[in-house]
Parts: sequence; structure tokens; C-alpha cells
Amino acid sequence: MATDTPMVVEVDCSTGESITRPMTADEIAAQEKAAADFAARQAEEEAAAKAKADALASAQAKLTKLGLTADEVAAIL
Repeated sequence: MATDTPMVVEVDCSTGESITRPMTADEIAAQEKAAADFAARQAEEEAAAKAKADALASAQAKLTKLGLTADEVAAIL
């Protein structure tokens, strides 16, 4: 039996009994919110990493324009 509704497995640790049931609307909404929050957090982290890499490249270029060698720039950074 195929269903579009996500399923939840509840396990009673004291008895070992497990129940598989469809997610409630609230559980589905919570799961979708968690996925959206994760995607937003991941996008923020990627943007921050790109900004940091861009700043580093800019700093390296500026130091090179001042006449420092690649080894000197590497030693500074």
C-alpha cells in the first residue's frame, strides 16, 4: 500500500513494541518548517563562507599590489 503521507515509527522502549502510523498535519508542518529552517541556515553559512573567501582573496591581492611576494603574503595570512 503506497501512500503520500510520511510515516512515523513510535517505539516503546520498555516493551520493544513499535507502531507505524501516518504523520499528523502538525507533525508534517513541523517537519517542513525544520527542513526550511535547515535550508535557510545552510544558505547563510554558505554565504558567510563565500564572503570570508572573497575577503581573503581581496586581502591577498592588496598585499601583492603592495609588492609582497606570495611567500610573504602566505606568512602574514
